[in-house]
Amino acid sequence: MKIICVGRNYVKHVEELKNKVPDKPVIFLKPDTARLKDGKPFFYPEHSSNIHYEAELVVRISKNGRHIQPQFAHSYYNEITIGIDLTARDTQQELKENGLPWELAKAFDDSAVVGNFITLTKPVSELSFSLEKNGKVVQKGLAAHMIYPLDELIAFISKYFFLKQGDLIFTGTPEGVGPIAIGDEYVGKIENETLLNLNIK
Repeated sequence: MKIICVGRNYVKHVEELKNKVPDKPVIFLKPDTARLKDGKPFFYPEHSSNIHYEAELVVRISKNGRHIQPQFAHSYYNEITIGIDLTARDTQQELKENGLPWELAKAFDDSAVVGNFITLTKPVSELSFSLEKNGKVVQKGLAAHMIYPLDELIAFISKYFFLKQGDLIFTGTPEGVGPIAIGDEYVGKIENETLLNLNIK
């Protein structure tokens, strides 16, 4: 199982981080050790002092495929959840300034928080999602606002990586990202259904 993540896929998030809108999808990977599930807590690591939450829709690939055409991409997934891409922002800034890869900032242990999956009953483009921090909504997203919609992402990714059943795709985060702190409690929802609970320790 591999975790494939998409960066800079919502215009307002690109703007809040003062980045440029990409002319093609920005892709990075996390190892399977980054996956945090089953409501387990996240323990703040010593290697960073500025870790941010980024709520995202996450799909699970349902069958193997490569070089998938966009019109057939919808048949490669049928389950979705909300996840949190945890990012060591201080480390990321240092790496970016030196032109280095992002793995130390993005792919560390437990940095891919994954909620409970549900079966899709309507197109992903019609879904809304949200993240609450200590009872207050801090992120709200509409899949329709993705710069690169899910089926286009799957087509693009499958040109470079053989997609296997069970692979996860984090589809990008909307605006509103911010720092986590010990004691925080996060709740992630798709529509009005709670699928993710996370405590920071």
